Amino acid sequence: MTTDATATGADRELDTFYRDVDAAGLTPLWTITEELLTPVPRPKAVPWLWPARTYRPLAERAIGLIPIERGGERRVLSLRNPGLGGRPYAAGTLWGAVQCLGPHETAPAHRHTPGAIRFVIEGDGVFTTVNGDACDMHPGDLVLTPGWAWHDHSNPSDGTMFWFDGLDLPMIEALDGVFFEPHPDLNQPVEGPHNRSEAVAGPRFADAPVTGELDPEPSPLLVYRWADTAAELDRRAEARPDDSEVELEYVNPRSGASVLPTLACGMHRVIAGRSTAPLRRAGNQVRVVHRGHGHSVIDGRRFDWGPGDMFVVPSWAAAEHHAAETADMFTIGDSPVLRALGIYREQRLPAPQQVTSVFRTGEDA
Repeated sequence: MTTDATATGADRELDTFYRDVDAAGLTPLWTITEELLTPVPRPKAVPWLWPARTYRPLAERAIGLIPIERGGERRVLSLRNPGLGGRPYAAGTLWGAVQCLGPHETAPAHRHTPGAIRFVIEGDGVFTTVNGDACDMHPGDLVLTPGWAWHDHSNPSDGTMFWFDGLDLPMIEALDGVFFEPHPDLNQPVEGPHNRSEAVAGPRFADAPVTGELDPEPSPLLVYRWADTAAELDRRAEARPDDSEVELEYVNPRSGASVLPTLACGMHRVIAGRSTAPLRRAGNQVRVVHRGHGHSVIDGRRFDWGPGDMFVVPSWAAAEHHAAETADMFTIGDSPVLRALGIYREQRLPAPQQVTSVFRTGEDA
């Protein structure tokens, strides 16, 4: 028979054991198994939206208050997801931000191991130089700055430009692989005419998402023009008039893989008055509304959006999108890494989600 004294002694012995385990820098797996091996992904990032009407005036104020010079390097307002404890990341694996460049400004040349993309929101006359190739930037264009490529941004015009920055910085940081180096000169030299990479032959788009091809090398094509993207969306919409959505993924023209080894970029067109099917995807995604108005339902919460708005769909969050008018949305995600590791998956929900709340700017998570 177990006595109270025996039980008390066993409890003390167990308490002593756990203290000794902790003092040795160890953690017993049996106490944390459910935290580590979850049935489905449980990202810390939460669905969130950053409206253009909020960030745009702040970006304009930054132009007047924050000079670009050595030390500052970039005038960037990063998307800070409230679920990440103050970290300046849109999701656990993705950096998202708005970058602004005023008239006759230059953002100095540097390079870093995280890969980056630029999607132009507004403005004209700016070019990004990538390893000597000056890539002119226009609204709706996608510009790549692969990991460890020298890059700088120049605005010889009298106007201002705003663009979306997307990076795999949180992922590379988690791998303890971040390296950074400033260029010895303020700007790298431009080699030859602008937009040299556009001579690269091969397909620029694929049905999204890419499911097979993987490539450790980035796309040699550095700029994907909105005119080409819009024409491809038009062609697909005309070919499939009954679909609620047409989509494409920008691809490496030499391999058909995603544009960067770690990042997939795409464009989604939702047809006016229609809704996409609710879908869960493994991996994080940030969307930038290029044109049109509508709303998305993410894990039961409604997010109303318009041109320039940015929002995040965390891994395995159920998401569906409705267009009040035909809407084009740029997307960036980490799916190439999940596919390379064999852990990418999708799940289509059998019915639309019930809306349980509506997102309001400035509210708490």
